[in-house]
Amino acid sequence: MKKFFEEFKAFAMRGNVIDLAVGVVIGGAFGKITTSIVNDIIMPLISMITGGIDFTAWKWVLKEAVKELDPATNEMVEVLPEVAVNFGNTIAVFLDFIIIAFAVFCMIKALNKLQRKKEEEAAPPAPPAPSNEEVLLTEIRDLLKERK
Repeated sequence: MKKFFEEFKAFAMRGNVIDLAVGVVIGGAFGKITTSIVNDIIMPLISMITGGIDFTAWKWVLKEAVKELDPATNEMVEVLPEVAVNFGNTIAVFLDFIIIAFAVFCMIKALNKLQRKKEEEAAPPAPPAPSNEEVLLTEIRDLLKERK
């Protein structure tokens, strides 16, 4: 049993596992930010454009809720909830995905640009091309070698 825990500790402390854990935590926080942007900024704007309709409340009701009068309180009480397809929420989640995908695309694009810049800086400059005089002198040298 002790060997099992030692192997687990070695696995858990490897660098890529820790990096993955950090990525998951940051990704979760980033997801909450984009959800807030969609729900608190984008959806109200779309609702305003569509005439004040609550976009997240868009649904297709398949079966209405069943309500009955409660004799004790003399109020209508919902006995069976409605059955509905909430496509407004689906659209909101889709917008979340688009925003996250765009942000990740921009981040990867920036990282690739930095990587290319770093590679260009690290590569030694190409030697300058020989001048016309050097080319002519090289040809003369080669011709003289052929005569001997």
